This record gives sequence, structure tokens and C-alpha cells, in this order.
Amino acid sequence: METDETPRVLPFQLQFDKPVASQVKLAEWNPEKDLLAMVTEDSKILLHRFNWQRLWTISPGRCITSLCWRPDGKAIAVGLEDGTISLHDVENGKLLRSLKSHTVAVMYLNWEEDGQVTRDDSISNSNYEDRTSRFFPPAPRVPRMPGLVPGDTGFMDDSEDSFRELSNSSYQRFNILCSGDKDGSICFSIFGIFPIGKINIHKLSIPTPFANEEATYRLLNASISKVALSKDLCHLIVMCSGELNQDEVESPERKLCIHGLHGLHCLLLDTSIFWKRKNELHQVAQQASNIEDLIEVIRTSLSIMSKQWSDAMHTFHEKFDSLSSLIIDHGLDSSPQEEFLSLLGGARTSPPVHQFLVNSLGELGVKRVSKVVCGAGKELQNIVLDHLQPAAEIIVFRMGELRGLSRWRTRFKGIGLDETLIDNATEKSGMLLVQVERFMRVLSSVVQQFSNFFNWLLKCIKLLMQEPSDQLLPYNSELLVIFLKFLYDQDPIKPFLEPSEVDIETDMETLQRVRELVHFGGFSDCGYLRRTLAEEFQQMESSFKEAFLMPFTTISCKILCKGVLPLFALPSSPASMSLSLPMSVTYYKDGSTTLSPYQTREHGFIDYISFQIPGDSSSDIANCIGISRGFMHSLSNSTEESNLEAILLSVPDGYHCVDLSLYKEGQIVLLLNETTAASESSGESCMMIVQANDLPFVSISRSTFIDLWNLNQLKDSVRYLQLENEKVRIIPHSVVAPLAVSASRGVACVFAARKRALVYILDEDEDNVSDTE
Repeated sequence: METDETPRVLPFQLQFDKPVASQVKLAEWNPEKDLLAMVTEDSKILLHRFNWQRLWTISPGRCITSLCWRPDGKAIAVGLEDGTISLHDVENGKLLRSLKSHTVAVMYLNWEEDGQVTRDDSISNSNYEDRTSRFFPPAPRVPRMPGLVPGDTGFMDDSEDSFRELSNSSYQRFNILCSGDKDGSICFSIFGIFPIGKINIHKLSIPTPFANEEATYRLLNASISKVALSKDLCHLIVMCSGELNQDEVESPERKLCIHGLHGLHCLLLDTSIFWKRKNELHQVAQQASNIEDLIEVIRTSLSIMSKQWSDAMHTFHEKFDSLSSLIIDHGLDSSPQEEFLSLLGGARTSPPVHQFLVNSLGELGVKRVSKVVCGAGKELQNIVLDHLQPAAEIIVFRMGELRGLSRWRTRFKGIGLDETLIDNATEKSGMLLVQVERFMRVLSSVVQQFSNFFNWLLKCIKLLMQEPSDQLLPYNSELLVIFLKFLYDQDPIKPFLEPSEVDIETDMETLQRVRELVHFGGFSDCGYLRRTLAEEFQQMESSFKEAFLMPFTTISCKILCKGVLPLFALPSSPASMSLSLPMSVTYYKDGSTTLSPYQTREHGFIDYISFQIPGDSSSDIANCIGISRGFMHSLSNSTEESNLEAILLSVPDGYHCVDLSLYKEGQIVLLLNETTAASESSGESCMMIVQANDLPFVSISRSTFIDLWNLNQLKDSVRYLQLENEKVRIIPHSVVAPLAVSASRGVACVFAARKRALVYILDEDEDNVSDTE
């Protein structure tokens, strides 16, 4: 132990010790900035600067189950218990996008971008330049319902540019978001927006590690503990607990000793399709993600337009339906339309019409209804011109780009971009534009006739009250007759805005335009004349989903399991299924010019897998930390030589591991608690850093993979950690997980059981380390 004569050199310097209102259960440092995101037990997300200044706090209203940053640090992904993944802006926490890829809680998230920038990438002719901005102004934003406060719709205010910058994939390097749920499903999405694949670990065929064995295996009752995509996007390591069984369909007569083995396993999935086809996938995802933004613009526009016009018609009928009651009360058999036509023809005004115009409605009432109806018509026109129509036009352009890409068969056929489906989606987007133009003509005509009707009513009221009416706008009697015959009881706008089984009347001009379009080869679908604007949009959206499902299905089928690494056995009990053990998976690239034998041949990345071995797994290796490296290369190596290495670290007596994290260049940070503490707040803890590169790893032969690597054979080479010999920082009270470590500044953040956050700085220059407390 340290004494006054031999002062302890402390690798971690205490920076802050701050209270938190609620215990923190998740924490992640921003990969590019000194920002710490935390999730509390009451499901709030807190973002703090390094100086502990709080930037914002948000509450999604649902239980938060996972958290991770986008690689550029500009957005954060949040997994929720209902299977939703929401993306939030780092600047203010605003919701940028929601993705529902899962049906159950999203337990683990991992976001990785392409770490390979090669000379071939910089000169590749497949790098796509988004040409949309050359032909169109900036894409329209989602319209807001009148009266809503900015941000109520979940999208950014018009004055903010962060949404467009964050959602526009043109500004991002190619990246993949991996998400795993508690049912064993793993989903992949490009930019965290465009779904590109999905697998279930229960359905994976796991090849045997034995060269002379043809049987395959499956995991039963498995739950995912950790997912980690390699920095070259070629491999995915999945740590999961479950029962490993031989697939009886393959070889029912051949049973190995591992049949029914329940424990913690590592699966290695081949995701090289992401790297091999990253240029094509980047182009497709860029177009598709921007189309999804524009579809949201159209969907919201139609919803707002429908509500605004419905409210206007409600106001109209609220005022004018009282005329029917007056006519019935006076014992007349005529209808409101007939009474108005009689008034228009110069006949004597009936008592109910006189009472309605002068007393019930009045001049102010006519002006109010006119303002509401005509104002709603103008608002609908503005939404179409400012949002809906521009969005539809850009969609048509982007679909044309995808149509061209789909014809580039040699490169894009491999990712499932189907030309026929893209052609169908392109046609449906063109049909929507034709319907938009048709709707605008109908809307303009209807608003004009309503305005003419209200002008005539104002003149009638002036005459009945013997007031001058010279300053009122003139009206057209022919339009008024048409209005009373066809529009008074009907709503010609509503059928366009909502799905309807009733056929919409089509004039000869529209029929002729359709014949011309078909004649010039524009479209082959003439049935759109019987569809409403909303139905056309639904068909377009459905065609997009069908077209983009092909790449999703194609990529999903190409993500295969390369092998399994059983780590240790667990008892087959419900308690073991929910067992939460400290574990970590990370990759880093060695800066040396020569590759070590445990590095992947392709790009030189090293995989490190660290985990705590539960105390009841083996009496000989209780209270140990297992570390392996080279799992990826051990399965990709075609020779009999294995490159898998492993070691066991024995935790000091009287301590147990609370959490661990791998730091850059293969360093491991351990968070240990005293086991003798009477309560969670008493006792002490420590934070220890171990240089993994200096550890005496033991080579593991391939033939022992399926036999738990024979962990007991490693007990002779166990490295015993000593508080006196390691880089240790003593903490004078117990702590709880999580341990968040920043790779940029060597900052560690641990959370005390007494609701306090401790932030330490790792001083990597030992000569300059001194105790500041």
C-alpha cells in the first residue's frame, strides 16, 4: 500500500464529483466532443459538457433501453422499450427521425462508419454526386399545423438548418447503425435511417469449427448481450447467452459432446457486403433516405390540408344548416337551394330566408364564414405550392436517378435493386404529380365559386336592410346557379384529400391529357383517374416500400455466420438468461507497418473481447476477467494455424468487477468494488487500467473452440492483478455501472451508488502524474 515515503502515482485525476437527481443507468461520451450523454432511471436523457454544464434534458416518455452516438458526434441514437430507435440532434436534443425496425425493446446499439479511406475510393467513378441541387431549390420542410409551437411535430423549426444537414446523407461518410433487441433480432440501417438488413440469431446456421465435421449448429433461447461492428464494416461480433445445439436437420446421426451446451457465446457474422458494395449502397441509401424525408413532407401536408378544409366546411355548415330548420318551422316544402334560387330570380323573399340573412347570419357572419372558407382554400394552395408539389417533383427526379442506377446491372443487381420495381415506383410518383395538378384546378374552381356565393349574399343582405352596396365585389349569376345546384350540399375537395370508394368525375380535358401522356410513353397506368390524391399517395408509398424491400431482403440473405466461440458455461435457468455481466468488444488498428499474427489480413484491425467470468462457472477460475483477441482472423485463416489468443486476469482478493471498458490501443479500464462491503454505499472501490498489449496471451488451437477453449488450461497462465503493481485509483466509496470511457481524451466517468457522478482524467504521461487531492 502507498505510504508517505512512497507516494502513489495516480493514473486517474479526479476532475468532478457532481450529484445527479436520479441514478444513471447508461452513459456514453461523444466520440468527437467533450460531451457526456446519460440516461437516468426515470428515462431522461441528459447532455453535459466536460465542465458539467448541462446543455439539455429530454424525456421521450417511454423507457430507454440503449444509447449510442453517431460516429461524427452530431446525433445520438436512443433505443426504446417498444422497439423504436429515435435520433436526436446533439445541439438541442430535438427529434430528427424515428425508425421502427423492432417490435420489442432495443437492448443494444452500435454505430460504426467506414474507417477505410483508400486511394481507390478517392478516384472511384462510382462515387455519386447528388445532382438534385442543380435542378431544384432546397427540399421543402414538413409543414406545421397552424397554432402549433415549433418542435411540436417532432421536426425542426424552419429557421434551423441542423435538420437538413443531419438528415441529408450527402454530408456523411458511409456508416451503419446496428441494433439488437431482446428477442435476438439484429437490424442494420445505413445512416441510421435506411433499413438495409435484418437477421435473427436463432435462425442462423452456425458452422462447426472442426475442419472434418459437416454439421451445423443453432442457438436456442438466446439473448443478445453485446453487438459490435468492425471498423472496416466486414465483421460483426455478437455476444449472446443461449443453448448451442447441433442442427439435427443437417446430421441427425452425428452428435457431438456440446449438444445442449448453455452458456455465453461469441458469434462472428460476415458483413463484408457492406464494405464490398459500400459505393452502391451509399448511393441507394442517399436517394432513399431523402425520398423518405420528402414522403413525410407529403404525408404531413395531406394531413394538414384535410384538417384545415374539414374545419372550414364545419364552420360553413354550422352557419348555413340553420336555414333548413327555419324553412321547416315555417311549414315550407322547399329546400335552401330553391329558396336561394328564388331570391336570385327576383321573386319575393320568403320569411325564413329574410330571417336567416338578416338575423341569424348577418353581414358579419357572412364575412366570417367567407374568410374561413376562402382562407382555408388559400392555405391549401400554399401548402401544395410550397411543400407538397416541390416534394413530389424532387421525388420524381430522385426516382429517375434510382431508375438509372437499377439499369447498371453489373454493380447494382448484387444489392437487389430491381429495375421493374423502380420503374413502377417512378410511374406512381409521376401519377401523383398529375393528381396534384388536377387537385389544384378543382380547388381553384371551388374557392372561386364559394367566394362568388358569399359576395352575392352580402349584396342580398344590404338590399334587405336597405343599405348601399356599391362598394361590394360583383358576383356572377351563372356561377351562383352552378354552386347552388352542385356545391351547396357536396364537398368536391374532401374526396381528393381522403381515400374514397366513390369515383371522381373526370372532365374531357383531363381524359385528353392522359391519352397524350400514354401516347408519348410517359405512363401506362390510366386508372389513376378513379383514385383520389390520398389514394395516389398511398400507392406511391406502397411501391417505394416494395422497391426498397428488395435490397433489404437481398442484403439480409448475404449476412451469414462464420463461426462460434463458446466462452463459458451457464446454468440453464431463467435467472441465467437475464444475467448481466460486464463485457466489451472493440477493434483498433495497429499503427505498425507489419501485421501481428492476430490481426485481420484485410485491414489490420484487432478485435478484443473482454468479459467477466461468473463465480460459479468454475472454482479454479472464479473472479477472473477473460480476454481474447484475433477471433475474426482465426476463422478467416484458411490454414490449420489459429491466431486466437486468450488470457485470464484474476481480480484482486476482496474485489469484484462492476464494469469494464476497452480503451484505445488495447488498454482495458476495470471498475472494481469491495466484496466485503456491508451495503452498497459503504466500502471502497478502485479504477484500474491494464495494458493489454503487454499481457502474456496464450495461443488457443482451433480444435478447442467448441470445448470452451478449455478455460481451465489457461489457469496456469493467469495474470494476477495487484493493487500495488497496477495503475490504480482508489475511490473511497462503492460505485455502480456504467463506466463510460472517452477515447479522445482518456476521460472516465463512474457513477457512485449515492447518486453522484465522478469524472476522472486519464494521464497517459506517467512522469507528469501527481495526486491533486
